[in-house]
Amino acid sequence: MSDQPITSDKPRIETATIEDLDEITDLVMELLESQGDFTPVRENQMNGLRLILEAPNRGRIFILRNDHSIIGVVNLLFTISTAEGGMVILLEDFIIHPTHRGQGYGSMLLKHVHQFAHDKKFIRITLLTDKISASSQKFFKAQGFHYSSLIPMRMLVE
Repeated sequence: MSDQPITSDKPRIETATIEDLDEITDLVMELLESQGDFTPVRENQMNGLRLILEAPNRGRIFILRNDHSIIGVVNLLFTISTAEGGMVILLEDFIIHPTHRGQGYGSMLLKHVHQFAHDKKFIRITLLTDKISASSQKFFKAQGFHYSSLIPMRMLVE
């Protein structure tokens, strides 16, 4: 019998740690490069992710990984909804590495998010998806998300 540890390349979901920061930043940069509303700046994305990783009361980052690399990332931010009367989640970033799409990993990651929200008594999960990406909208609708009559607006504070 071998003394080598048994490894499995089966993807698993874990809570991200600061040691994952570089690899998570790479995926978030890729996500932002595909969106028209943002200009990716690695230092900014790394700082934002670090703020979450260092203070779990602000949110949580879950990663989908195998023994070799991070396959997917979801970033959850926690806030309060006066409309709902309790704690809610803003799903800020969601990305599956392009070479791993279409294999059920996105569904696996969102199922984990839903279970986490249920277990922690969050009332709602809200996300923004690309208006121009029909495939993203189709994916999230298939996962149980619905369109809102609210229109997102933003203002950058300088």
